[in-house]
Amino acid sequence: MAVVINTNTSASYAAANLSRSSELLQKSLARLSSGSRISTSADDAGGLAVSMKFSAAIKRTDAAAVNVSNAISFLQTQAGSLKSVSAVLDRMSELATLGGDVTKSAADLSNYSTEFDNLYSELAKLTADSFNGINLFTSGTTASSLTVYLAQDGSQQMTIDQGALANQYSSFTNLSNVTGASISNVTSAIQNLATLMATNGAQASRLQFALDSLNVNKVNLESSNSRIYDVDVAAETTKLARANILVQSGASMLTQANAASQIALKLLQ
Repeated sequence: MAVVINTNTSASYAAANLSRSSELLQKSLARLSSGSRISTSADDAGGLAVSMKFSAAIKRTDAAAVNVSNAISFLQTQAGSLKSVSAVLDRMSELATLGGDVTKSAADLSNYSTEFDNLYSELAKLTADSFNGINLFTSGTTASSLTVYLAQDGSQQMTIDQGALANQYSSFTNLSNVTGASISNVTSAIQNLATLMATNGAQASRLQFALDSLNVNKVNLESSNSRIYDVDVAAETTKLARANILVQSGASMLTQANAASQIALKLLQ
């Protein structure tokens, strides 16, 4: 090999290798410090695109789970109101039976009627209950419904009922409407209320299963995204150690390569 001054090929090779090793070291440091395998889009452009879609789907799944949880809370609040209505109707049916007692005086019946009227007013109040400004029950005589989306992409949905609760007791406004043979007005209302409560429970059960499914889907999405985006610390630590050694050895070899040109000075002496 010729001894030259202007060009130090060995130093150039050493410098190039040192530059590559330094780049590998910087990438390992960036990945380990951020916890991400993809520190720049150039690291894995396709993987980054897939990861972005997974990340967005995870956030939407979280939001859908919140919506379903709120719908469950709506139904639970509705169930509480229905339970109160059931207790009121039970007492009203009892009063209706007592009101048919031939041994009761007009004063007795007036006392029963006073309680009955107050319970009727309580039914009106319960019918007007709401959850975050949304009516638990429809104000009319026809049931209405609310749509709940069960998937993060809106592909699945179900409806929850706002029962026409006011329609259940529209046939009795005072005690005389339900005494004797007319007591069937109350018993029919109780039967219809039982149907509303069964519907409420069935819908709440389905929503709970939907919420469980959303939570499982979120875990699966996070796992898939992790395999693409998150750094394997054990593997990357090994790469860091290798790159660190290469940088140190490259710097040492570059120093020696630069010193090799000193031979030319000795030949000129």
